[in-house]
Amino acid sequence: MVGPEGRGGGGLEVGPKSRGGGGREAGPGAGPEAGLEVGLEVAASYRARRRGLLGRDGIAGAMLLTPANSVHTLGMRFPIDVAYLDRRLRVLAVVTMRPGRLGLPRPRARHVLEAEAGAMARWGVRPGTRLTLTADPAPGA
Repeated sequence: MVGPEGRGGGGLEVGPKSRGGGGREAGPGAGPEAGLEVGLEVAASYRARRRGLLGRDGIAGAMLLTPANSVHTLGMRFPIDVAYLDRRLRVLAVVTMRPGRLGLPRPRARHVLEAEAGAMARWGVRPGTRLTLTADPAPGA
């Protein structure tokens, strides 16, 4: 994974919907239907997960909370899309949450991906989609 609190430190690649173990994975240069890269912030510490998107007016890209299986939007200023991911980063469910809501824990979810409302649909993220995390290249590379 990208660093523990990788503010702007990586990317998220959205792959095509795959079924079972035989689906194709998205990769660089795999074609327009295969992948879309999105900026990603990772909140892996307790403190970073607790803060999440609170106090912000929006987010460019997405935030990955790990480990996590539920979220809330208490005190948030904008609605968000929430994707619940299993340990292999396969999307289990996607919901849109307005500010002031409490989400129930999702069984089998190990990570939660948050983005501004409407972003998941634009990116093609839906149940069954497999996501890939990528790190930014090293400076000077």
